[in-house]
Amino acid sequence: MVPGRPTDARVDRDTAYVLLCPGCYCELFAITERGRGPPVGLRKTGTITAAASVLFLGLVACSTPEGSAKDAKSSVTIGVSYEPETLSPLLGYGKDGNSKIFDGLLQRNQQMKLEPALATDLPEVSDDGLTYTFKLREGVSFSDGAPFTAADVVFTYDTITDAKTNNAYAGELDAIEDVQASGSHKVVFTLKYPYAPFVERAVLPIASAKAAGGQDPNTGPYNTEPIGTGPYTLSSWRKGEKLTLKANPGYWGGKPEITDVTIAFIPDDDVRATRLRAGELDGAALPPSVAEPFRKLDGLTVLNAESVDYRSVSLPTGDPVTGDKAIRQALNLAVDRDLMVESILKGAGRPAYSALPDDSPWFLASAKPVHDAAKAAQILDEAGWKPGADGVRVKDGRRASFTLWYFSGDKLRQDHALAYASDAKKIGIEAKVQAGTREVVQPLLGKDAMLAGGGAGFDPDFDLYPALHSELGGDGWNNMPHYSDATVDQALEIGRESGDGTERHVAYDTVQERFADDPGYTFLTFIDHVYVMSDTYADLTTQVEPHDHGLAGGPWWNLQDWRLPK
Repeated sequence: MVPGRPTDARVDRDTAYVLLCPGCYCELFAITERGRGPPVGLRKTGTITAAASVLFLGLVACSTPEGSAKDAKSSVTIGVSYEPETLSPLLGYGKDGNSKIFDGLLQRNQQMKLEPALATDLPEVSDDGLTYTFKLREGVSFSDGAPFTAADVVFTYDTITDAKTNNAYAGELDAIEDVQASGSHKVVFTLKYPYAPFVERAVLPIASAKAAGGQDPNTGPYNTEPIGTGPYTLSSWRKGEKLTLKANPGYWGGKPEITDVTIAFIPDDDVRATRLRAGELDGAALPPSVAEPFRKLDGLTVLNAESVDYRSVSLPTGDPVTGDKAIRQALNLAVDRDLMVESILKGAGRPAYSALPDDSPWFLASAKPVHDAAKAAQILDEAGWKPGADGVRVKDGRRASFTLWYFSGDKLRQDHALAYASDAKKIGIEAKVQAGTREVVQPLLGKDAMLAGGGAGFDPDFDLYPALHSELGGDGWNNMPHYSDATVDQALEIGRESGDGTERHVAYDTVQERFADDPGYTFLTFIDHVYVMSDTYADLTTQVEPHDHGLAGGPWWNLQDWRLPK
């Protein structure tokens, strides 16, 4: 047990579970769920009475589990909501940096400024913006002892951009014409066009040509047995449960003082909070509403990280309801984004009007939707969507009704989905909220709406192109609604390929104007990422975070630089 952390024991009805204390596995406290299987770390009891009977016995009997004292806190256990599909940078792992196992040519500091990592400095860029030259750090080795050289950089970028490699983010490297080694410690990138944000992609982790070569990058063992130059090495990966890392003793930046790291994969927000209260975790990412009670507890600290991570609803073009322009326009006006920030995020976030934050220099203020339910209703009336007997609008015999999915156990998405459905109902549109796993939801993206998340930041190309370009419709989690607009496609291509700042601004203004007229998503909020950490670890910091913030983000973004308490 951890002093100062309440057990928050609660016995409900139908199905009872008992939380097992890690290490000693004594019964710590009972919780119940209805209609779901037991969360990680829970054992089903025979009856509710049985669960209740062990509740106080568990509290009395439980002592600090063996090993949880953590020798001088040199090990840390963190709870995150989702598990990576791969640990290979060739398939997209760690693409935004902070991958723990790997390094990029560059890295971002706390202020998100680029600085050298495996490169010795920022690149030399030719006057025409087509050539980037990186000088590489010497004396660096991969964790298996193989020396790091320019050949590893060439191998990494060549493999990612190979059409046979299933990297969903490879389009961000479309500008690369060629990458060549110039000796063993210099790499030269030649671009097809002056791609403005190219240097931001130099944070991509560098894979080992020796360890990853000679195998299928999509299915080979490197996906689960990675070899990198980073501060940590993979110790074990128990799929669906946890990933453990060990400090790399040969790390070029010096062996980290935090020597053992466990990343526990706990999709359910409430279960993650429960395990944190129980002392099973040293830190966790939590939704703002779930994290709020922890602010009052001794021994813990709550940190907010500003993010460009948005929540939105995808509106499939092929569905006769969500594909109707009037429906899309009405929903864009009906949602009360300010109320969502206040009620769901507890102020830890801001409204989202597009994939770009409204403080971005690329944001077009004139395309910003204003909350106006009356105008939304007028749009529907004029488009022939008339109120039906049950309050749901009807047009040509079709009800204004669609299914809206969110990921099971994700309270933040659930709350957004329910709030969205409530706002839609006020204007006569029925959004039927449904929970499902990623495996269930993904095949339905072209048919049903999805409470989606995304956001990379750094450059509008990273957010707008994958979300809106028609060629990416149905490509994994890209362009989920199968949005298609020839003018938008053309503008996105100009924005990606032009080296002229003014021309790029005009292109992205066009994208936002067209999108405002026919929004394929309803953007809702940008969420702050909220973390609860043991206050044993002092002077923790956060960065401005993208959507991907599991292993890479949080106060543990620079875990290798943490210092043990004296």
